[in-house]
Amino acid sequence: MPVLVLCRHGESEWNLQNRFTGWVDVDLTVEGQAQARLGGELLRAYRQHHNIDFSCAYTSVQKRAIRTLWLMLEVLDLCHLETVKHWRLNERHYGALTGLNKQETRDQYGDAQVHVWRRSFDTPPPLIARDNPYYPGHDARYAHLCAEDLPLGESLAMTLDRVSPYFESDILPNLRAQNNILISAHGNSLRALMKILFGVADTKIAHYEIPTGNPLCLELDVQKDALAKPFVQIIKARYLDETRAKPLPLF
Repeated sequence: MPVLVLCRHGESEWNLQNRFTGWVDVDLTVEGQAQARLGGELLRAYRQHHNIDFSCAYTSVQKRAIRTLWLMLEVLDLCHLETVKHWRLNERHYGALTGLNKQETRDQYGDAQVHVWRRSFDTPPPLIARDNPYYPGHDARYAHLCAEDLPLGESLAMTLDRVSPYFESDILPNLRAQNNILISAHGNSLRALMKILFGVADTKIAHYEIPTGNPLCLELDVQKDALAKPFVQIIKARYLDETRAKPLPLF
């Protein structure tokens, strides 16, 4: 029975400034680093109690998720663990909202409109212009991608369309091989994974959120047959810090 651990990065500098971040590569705050280390301590106790080892870890190509993973692995004494970084696990791209203060954006456009941009399943934010300094085409780490793969702004549905193929091609085969996996990523890329794993309806997925630095441990029954549906069944799911737990979908 493989274990999949989902962990959202700790507080970032732009989280603290209440700004739309998306694909901008900001670092963790001191508090965010502490949250990551706490997540590692919680996971170390879980690992010792269940006597499990991790086969590999996945993260995005954004430093706040990478550094969260590094800090957790340091606490776990697993700095040697194979780590795979991929842009498909990046945070949702917030388009032209990127860099804006969230409260100032509410003041300008109204709470209802900003809520739609942030929480609707299939309504993207206003698209970013290619001459905007936050357009990902200006970032060397995405130079290998074609223009069609570089988002100008994403809804959660579009983020899901980006994350899902990578889950199926790279992460799922590892789970089918009964390997235990750790993923350090972002609020919306993890929400996309939660939608896949829990089978949450489009209209309900926005209500679920993984708190920062609080590992969500999923014990799974994974079908080895690629044609089997459902291919993943959650046997048990729980946050390691119950005092900061968020509601989970039924499974």
